[in-house]
Amino acid sequence: QELLVESGGGLVPPGGSLRLSCAVSKLSLDHFAIGWFRQAPGKEREAVSCISGSSGTTYYADSVKGRFTISKDNAKNAVYLQMTSLKPEDTAVYYCAAAVTFNWVPEEYDYWGQGTQVTVAS
Repeated sequence: QELLVESGGGLVPPGGSLRLSCAVSKLSLDHFAIGWFRQAPGKEREAVSCISGSSGTTYYADSVKGRFTISKDNAKNAVYLQMTSLKPEDTAVYYCAAAVTFNWVPEEYDYWGQGTQVTVAS
């Protein structure tokens, strides 16, 4: 069984919105930070947004501040990424991942989902 499963990706026109979901199994959202990362073709994986386990502290990359919102539902063991005002440069495979400590360094995340494709194009 996969520990993290992303869903909600798809094709959306510029200016549109998408909501990504990350279903988490066997890991407590009270004790693990969850991050959303993305990787575009030919580019390195980068952090988009992260949320801490206990306090719910959040991090956003400068490129998505004011447009994306991360949230979590501990009862459903799920983390969401609401993306608005999408731009073509947001096109990438989006991954959710879990880490013991709150940070936004991909190498510090121990568990990864399989990714979901987001394409922003008219």
